[in-house]
Amino acid sequence: MADEQVSDPEADRALGKMSFMEHLGELRTRIMWSLLAAGIGIVIALFITDPVMRFISRPILNMKTELVFTSPTEAFWTWMKVAMMLGIFISMPGILYQVWKFVAPGLHAHEKKYAAPFILVGSLLFLIGGVFAMLIIIPYASTFLVNFGQEKGWKPMLTVSSYTDFVIKFTLAFGLVFELPVVITILSLIGVVTPQFLSKNRKYAILVNFIIAAVLTPTPDMINQTLMAGPLCILYEVGIICARLATRRRRQAAPPPTPTAT
Repeated sequence: MADEQVSDPEADRALGKMSFMEHLGELRTRIMWSLLAAGIGIVIALFITDPVMRFISRPILNMKTELVFTSPTEAFWTWMKVAMMLGIFISMPGILYQVWKFVAPGLHAHEKKYAAPFILVGSLLFLIGGVFAMLIIIPYASTFLVNFGQEKGWKPMLTVSSYTDFVIKFTLAFGLVFELPVVITILSLIGVVTPQFLSKNRKYAILVNFIIAAVLTPTPDMINQTLMAGPLCILYEVGIICARLATRRRRQAAPPPTPTAT
């Protein structure tokens, strides 16, 4: 009696044998593990949320403006939102690991060794994006917007919830857009884009970067938009370089074509 062959899900994915529903099941599994990693990150973040709250409040407090809350639950839920944001930053290596596990079966064997650089660089870029927003964009934007209202003769009365939502929105947005080189590299590895396509459409990418900057930045001035669009253009160029290196190594590692019989 022949031995029954055990199906390997990752091997099936690599060979394209999994059905659409099986791919959805795999995606659900990776999402669940990512949520677990985020939950662990939130638990760790609970111990450092207070100093982070004081830090993100500095731009407003330095303008002699107080943050207030207007409902009994507002302060608590605002504190929890900051803890959740910190949890995402802390758990980013685990989240990126699950992303890699999802796309790795579609890569060549020699490309799967890039898991550690992908996780390390992706986590570092996400952190740099958040720090860039915290240290440069948010203080500048907060000062501009509050001073604009005061110059109109209005008295600022900022709630801690509205200001914290403002901070979280742009911190996470900048963290995500700083992942651009990693996203471009992965898309080139799985064959969605090529370095030639990216280079040819550079001018459109620059236009899109400035549109993204105009949408995400909270102030209408060109200085603030350039502070975001400039790094995006640089990251796009870094992504093209990484895509070229990745595709070059894929060609070098690819087996030579077998001659056809005549």
